[in-house]
Amino acid sequence: MKKLLFTAAILLCAALVFTACTGNSSNAKTEQLAKDETYTCTMHNEVMSDKPGKCPKCEMNLVKQKMTAEQMKMMKEGTYTKPKE
Repeated sequence: MKKLLFTAAILLCAALVFTACTGNSSNAKTEQLAKDETYTCTMHNEVMSDKPGKCPKCEMNLVKQKMTAEQMKMMKEGTYTKPKE
């Protein structure tokens, strides 16, 4: 009986660990940003945001536009630059 309870406890702990590790909020944010229009710098297309702001490289206002293929690639790779808040 003790062996059965011990095995059940181990399986329950393993299930909790695996379900807790599957959440990836940054991936959800990337997918949402990639679907919608985005704000980018006209001089630095690697600067992307889901809201208006300033470019951290040149301080220009970010402009609204559709994502380009190059920007979508940067989003997937995680190589885009976040603007100043």
